[in-house]
Amino acid sequence: MAGVNMTGVSPKTAQVSDLIWKYMRPENMPHIWCPGCGHGIIMREVAQAVENLGIDRDKLMIVSGIGCSSRAAGYMDANTLHTTHGRAIAFATGIKIANPELEVIVLTGDGDASAIGGNHLIHACRRNIGLTVVVMNNSIYGMTGGQYSPTTPTGEFGTTAPYGNIDRDFDVAQLAIGAGATYAAKGSVYHVPQTVKLIENGIKHKGFSIIDVADVCPTYYGRKNKKGSAVNMMQYQKDNMVPADKAKTMTEEELKGKIVVGLLKETEYPEYTEEYQKIIDRFVKGAK
Repeated sequence: MAGVNMTGVSPKTAQVSDLIWKYMRPENMPHIWCPGCGHGIIMREVAQAVENLGIDRDKLMIVSGIGCSSRAAGYMDANTLHTTHGRAIAFATGIKIANPELEVIVLTGDGDASAIGGNHLIHACRRNIGLTVVVMNNSIYGMTGGQYSPTTPTGEFGTTAPYGNIDRDFDVAQLAIGAGATYAAKGSVYHVPQTVKLIENGIKHKGFSIIDVADVCPTYYGRKNKKGSAVNMMQYQKDNMVPADKAKTMTEEELKGKIVVGLLKETEYPEYTEEYQKIIDRFVKGAK
């Protein structure tokens, strides 16, 4: 690999490093994420999925909004767009309509996607437009100081919830399903191979796909809620994982505190840009 000394590195480690540098912009490193943050793991999961599918990077578009997670668009080497807070899906919708041949992936956080961006999320689901949305869900607003987010569990703490959050938390994947998403899945930063496969399948799916990835934020969420170190938080994911199929048979109480991993829904419905092209074709044919 040009410019990188791989002397003494095992072939497996070299392969991983090759993948990372192939899809990253070294000139923008080091990244700004805190030690132990799971965002880098998710970014690599996306890169691995793209590599596995053999997607031409000239036909790959990465879109992000604002937040810790959204810095990923500046680190990944593809066509990238770093947009305004909550508007990543809106920008991605415009890009996909303008050029349906592009593979458009949205990298977003739980606040960016389900708070200020919630309206764009539900309508992208409803339209079934061919986007793949990967939610880096760390249950907190990390970049702006640790405020509680729509996915902060009830009773947990944040800088804006010093006595505990009294709101019910969103299940982003189930919210998307309710809005019409034709592919919805949950992954985690611990269950890397499974999550890579879920992202792969989401990209291949024709229509709107969302992969809600359970993330770790030891700096704000972890400290505020006494979750321990990043290692402790990852161990919690390992110990409390529930396969999606099993989760369907469990009660809300039984699922409390559990990490669901797997496919929740996949169904077929006409993809938006293909239906839009039919209108254009009919107009062009009628005008001749």
